[in-house]
Amino acid sequence: MMDLIGAKWFKSSRSGGNRDCVEAAHLDRGRVGVRDSKNPGGPALVFAPDEWDAFLGATRTGVFD
Repeated sequence: MMDLIGAKWFKSSRSGGNRDCVEAAHLDRGRVGVRDSKNPGGPALVFAPDEWDAFLGATRTGVFD
């Protein structure tokens, strides 16, 4: 399990003004953390760089639509 204390979480610039967002954090060794903004103390996903690239590519091409 990765220690996420001190991670600098941010919301996408495309997020609305409400609290129902996903937050991300750039972590050590190119990893990216993702969590639910409504539950900042809850679980988070951590993606390796290649996993994050694959996820972003899939979202851009509509795989999850």
